[in-house]
Amino acid sequence: MKGLVTGLVKRYFPENKKKESTRLSEKYRKSGLTLEQAIIIKERIEFAFQEDKIYRQNDLGLVELSNYIDFDRYKVSEVINKYFSKNFYALLNHYRIQEAKELLISRPFSSVKAVMYEVGFNSKNSFYNAFKKDTGLSPNDFRSMWAYEDGVNSRLQFH
Repeated sequence: MKGLVTGLVKRYFPENKKKESTRLSEKYRKSGLTLEQAIIIKERIEFAFQEDKIYRQNDLGLVELSNYIDFDRYKVSEVINKYFSKNFYALLNHYRIQEAKELLISRPFSSVKAVMYEVGFNSKNSFYNAFKKDTGLSPNDFRSMWAYEDGVNSRLQFH
């Protein structure tokens, strides 16, 4: 309940975003992260996720990502929080769910469980929760919705 109220306050009362930004600034006041480092770290994170698809590793944590991009984990965490506006696990799940959606559509005969493992999830529960948080649907409902829409669109094109 507390998370719901916090989310609504952030969405509808933007002045609280200033407080959050101030809180982040205070948290990282002594970090020593320069803008140049932040840019390099952000680019390396994006490359690691988008090109190397490091998020598929089911045991990936902040330490492993930091080692992979060769930067201190505190600075990597700061960049993720400040420049992606997410925490590490929210960013990780974002990439995993984006690929899962693509796979569910492009591979209609693959099981949801196979897709779940391929994108890096270990737990059906965490996969379903993250998927529903992102799409508002379960993976099966998402796939069904896309199959239905695709069928309707293809029938419309032939008439």
